[in-house]
Amino acid sequence: MTLSIKKALCAMAASTFILLQASNALAMAKGADVSWISEMEAEGYTFYNDAGQQQDVLQILKDHGMDSIRLRVWVNPAGGWYSSINDVIEKAQRAKAAGMRIMIDFHYSDSWADPGKQYKPAAWTNYTLDGLMSAVWWHTYDSLVALKNAGITPEWVQVGNETNNGMLWEEGRASANMQNYAWLVNSGYDAVKEVFPNTKAVVHLANCHDNANFRWIFDGLQANGGKWDVIGASIYPTNASGYSWSQANSLCEANLNDMQSRYGSEVLIAEVGAPWDHPEAKAIVSDVIAKAQNAGATGVFYWEPQASNWQGYTLGAWNPNTMRPTEALDAFIDGSSNVTTARLQSRNSNRCIDVNGRSTADGADIIQWSCHSNANQQWTFEDMGNNYVRLRVGHSNKCLDVLGAGTADGDNVVQWACHNNANQQWLKEDMGDGYFRLKSRASGKCVDVNAGGANNGDSIIQWSCHTGWNQQWMVY
Repeated sequence: MTLSIKKALCAMAASTFILLQASNALAMAKGADVSWISEMEAEGYTFYNDAGQQQDVLQILKDHGMDSIRLRVWVNPAGGWYSSINDVIEKAQRAKAAGMRIMIDFHYSDSWADPGKQYKPAAWTNYTLDGLMSAVWWHTYDSLVALKNAGITPEWVQVGNETNNGMLWEEGRASANMQNYAWLVNSGYDAVKEVFPNTKAVVHLANCHDNANFRWIFDGLQANGGKWDVIGASIYPTNASGYSWSQANSLCEANLNDMQSRYGSEVLIAEVGAPWDHPEAKAIVSDVIAKAQNAGATGVFYWEPQASNWQGYTLGAWNPNTMRPTEALDAFIDGSSNVTTARLQSRNSNRCIDVNGRSTADGADIIQWSCHSNANQQWTFEDMGNNYVRLRVGHSNKCLDVLGAGTADGDNVVQWACHNNANQQWLKEDMGDGYFRLKSRASGKCVDVNAGGANNGDSIIQWSCHTGWNQQWMVY
């Protein structure tokens, strides 16, 4: 069968696929937990931008470089609404309408869960361990199904919040029974994957500077069959007892590096905050973002930046006197946090874009291969302006290139010494559910696995863009 016939058949088959709702792009997530906004707005709170003009808070955050929103879920909150799943759905729909990525944070409590308190929901008080495992599964499952039915696909789901000593005490207290805690985590993890197989499950701890606590929890989970995709961390640098904020940030960076090397896990900063009136607030937050990037973190989320002394919280990034953002929020604009390094996994084959044989030569073939952690599958997205990116591979420092600047279907995609020409520039086109196409600026054609192949070694070429899964990629 000729190449053109194979491609035509692949494109025809692609028309049967149902595309899901949009998720967002490729960069390291920069976001905020804004779970209080519904309550704040219900009490008449309004938000003002840098110019003093009243504006929707999500737009203000976007204008400060943020692209992601985190929302907490409580089981049966006091008053029955704020942080209930129905409240969360409304805020998630609002975030989706703003084009933002979404993280859902399950506390498995009726109120706050953190290192000092992991109290069971009142309705679960008398449950056995088996009952708690079932309750975690069903609460997670039912909540995520409700989100899915409302058109929401979260990119991340936290299974517990700041679980430095487990959750759902006493049964899930890690220091008393690590296996129980691991089983509870797995109940949540399995429910996440039942509803959203591609959504990443996060296990989240406070005190990013405390590597010993992180190792103890994740060694314990690992030894007891615990499952997670991402390790999340909170860091409030000025609250790290015994350390300067700079020392706390450096310890956090070292911890993030250790978590990746020790467990092979993605890492992210799930919460950061600094006193709104601290003279070095912007420097503190900028340093957290820079160190997270250095460590390869996939996201940084400010905790409730819009809160101006709301309910006694003083670590937001809004000035209660002017009702405008502080300079700390500008930290999410500055720097190079729109650059990320990652693997690119095919939706069709689950294999990754790879430089054949780890060659360092100009013109080396680009193929798909089983995903691994070597540098010949690590691609850095470099902003080229007008929404185009260049893709630089880690092992050779060369770039993804259409050979000879060709414009025909079937032209080979290779690596080549990086330059600024259009045959090394790619437009990321959202295809839903976290997937995207890469369209060449030079030819208008898309990166494609030849003939829809699913095997190691199948060639990567360019082809007229279509909706087939062999042209859809996910950061992995």
